[in-house]
Amino acid sequence: MTGLDLDIRLQKPGFDLDIRRSLPLTGLTAIFGPSGAGKSTLLRIIAGFERASGCISFAGEVWQDGRRFVPPHRRRVATVFQQPRLFDHLDVAGNLAYAARRAGQSGTMADMIERFALGPLLRRRTATLSGGEAQRVALARALLTAPRLILMDEPVAAVDLGRRDEILPLVEALRDEARIPVLYVSHSLTEVARLSTQVLTLAAGKATALGPSDEILATITATPALSGEEAGSLLPARVHGPAGDGLTELHFPGGTILTPDRPGPPGTEVRLFVRARDVMIALAPPEGLSALNILPATVSSMQPAGPAAVNVVLSCGGVAISARITARSARVLALAPGSTCYAILKSVALARD
Repeated sequence: MTGLDLDIRLQKPGFDLDIRRSLPLTGLTAIFGPSGAGKSTLLRIIAGFERASGCISFAGEVWQDGRRFVPPHRRRVATVFQQPRLFDHLDVAGNLAYAARRAGQSGTMADMIERFALGPLLRRRTATLSGGEAQRVALARALLTAPRLILMDEPVAAVDLGRRDEILPLVEALRDEARIPVLYVSHSLTEVARLSTQVLTLAAGKATALGPSDEILATITATPALSGEEAGSLLPARVHGPAGDGLTELHFPGGTILTPDRPGPPGTEVRLFVRARDVMIALAPPEGLSALNILPATVSSMQPAGPAAVNVVLSCGGVAISARITARSARVLALAPGSTCYAILKSVALARD
């Protein structure tokens, strides 16, 4: 498994970045945290665009220490920014050819053109491309450089929802098929839930947590970057089929979930993201509620989450679902590990695998 070892410090007016972490890189690692946490600065340092003090090594190769500094073009790192940064003086074909020639990858251009559906765009000037089209070109160009590591800095933040839904499946395919580790900065928790293999959280220039996505997203009190209000659970599910009224029926080990999303044909594997604050708990099946997803559950564990809240981990068919409720509610319901109850999911977000 490829690893990235960071022991870096950077001081700027009003901001200090201090990261000491070893990241095992496999699949897609999301870098998540509030604005100003240092996410984009960290990517720039890893790419070699900005210098920090300390040491960086990738797959055992030292990129910088007290004596050496490997320049960006020798690190074989591809960076995809929020704004694609294509060469305006070249058309799409010229942008792709430039990257392919530099990496000796000219023989793979046809595959990239087909993979990213760029055929109709080849003679277009980059200034005439939509945001989604430009990002497709940027992704193809990044792969044509034969990178050992891909850095993505909020690549869909500047495109509309329709274009976003075109690009994210390409990122998923990159994660699953290219076998090149990806570091992905995002402000969107549903993006992180959908794409990430593991999550590194940052806050105020410090790394606060690192681990598998399901564990980090479920963490409330131990991960300040998730603020408690945004933490939640990833649920594996499979599309069963239409349920009428425009709803889709999904099955998972804990039961059936209905969603207005259309994630694909029967048999499609998906992940669902449920925020802890969107889970209610009842001792008996409730009546007269608008919520459609009510699941039998057992309390697995409980821990305080601040002065007035409790994080309750429920088991639904062996799948963990986190609920954040008030301490008073937990006391009134007499909840304790082993208690049987019902989880009421007020909101479910689709995060396709």
